[in-house]
Amino acid sequence: MARFDAGEAAGIVQRTLDAAAEVHRRVRQGDLDPVVRAAGEIAAALGAGRKVLAFGNGGSAADAQHFAAELVGRFQRERRGMAAIALTADTTVVTSIANDCGFERVFARQIEALGRPGDVALAISTSGASANVMAGVVAAAAGGLRTIAMTGRDGGRLAAAAHVHVNVADASTARVQEVHITLLHAICEIVERTID
Repeated sequence: MARFDAGEAAGIVQRTLDAAAEVHRRVRQGDLDPVVRAAGEIAAALGAGRKVLAFGNGGSAADAQHFAAELVGRFQRERRGMAAIALTADTTVVTSIANDCGFERVFARQIEALGRPGDVALAISTSGASANVMAGVVAAAAGGLRTIAMTGRDGGRLAAAAHVHVNVADASTARVQEVHITLLHAICEIVERTID
């Protein structure tokens, strides 16, 4: 059995924080216009009585649920609830679609059922290559939804498929997820300041 080494553990914590700060710094010095455009798309849709459908796999599924919770509940101030749904949260729906139609269709099918023209589909994928996320974006575009992709690495196929592409160009899934949640929080603040 391995022995816990407090000094080694502290070093891991320091390296993790340093790496996260470095990726945040690189993104901060890059082009922030896609983040601003994404916030604008979401604010415009919510202001017009539309909704946001957010989705992703694994950690990105958790980010989608976190984002929806901030909009439906509250982020930093008291205001009316905003219409947002995480397409990963209803296990009965997700598993029935996966069983009957295949896992690749779990988001596309829900977008077909719930999405309306003028809604926003927020697709989160650290690789930009998730087949079910890509299928969701294709279904959303076909249904008249505005599409936003949040990706990592080089953006993969999702980069060209979405109306707005927010990319965190790093190879580490963990670092990309850390910056994604920071950017989602920034979007939440912009939306809250925009909509009464």
